[in-house]
Amino acid sequence: MSTITPQSFTASVTAAGSQTCIVLPFDPNVAWSPKGRHHVSGTIGGYAIRGELDRDTRADARDGDAGAYFLALGPTWRRDNGLDVGATVDVVLAPEGPIGDRLAPDLRAALDAAPEAKAFFEALPTFYRNNFARWIEDAKRPATRAARVVETVRLVGEGRRER
Repeated sequence: MSTITPQSFTASVTAAGSQTCIVLPFDPNVAWSPKGRHHVSGTIGGYAIRGELDRDTRADARDGDAGAYFLALGPTWRRDNGLDVGATVDVVLAPEGPIGDRLAPDLRAALDAAPEAKAFFEALPTFYRNNFARWIEDAKRPATRAARVVETVRLVGEGRRER
């Protein structure tokens, strides 16, 4: 299992069509773990941010950015934090949610044994992952907890986001 380490880098706020974003100088699938979607939190220029990374799939991407991951910056967030296109900022990003080492050992082991369920679980938005983890943690008896772990793996293995 890969270690989850925040990534720190310096980047420019760039415009790509109608979007304003920060292009990541790394691949989150390599730095953290392979997933369908990456939800992150951290800081940009010292200002807190949360969001989902997207991938540039444009055939006409400039500067070799085709396939690069980026974090879109909404106009309200930029206005509130005083960041305009062209600003050079320090960025610190880390994956959100109960991932890897932060999961309960029994749930982690069950997901490790079912790679497709694990991939789907890790691609879920934090809200859904937390709901599954909380449901398991709320079990009063060990037998109930074990049954909930099995049920969680079954549900996410079927591609379901909630119970």
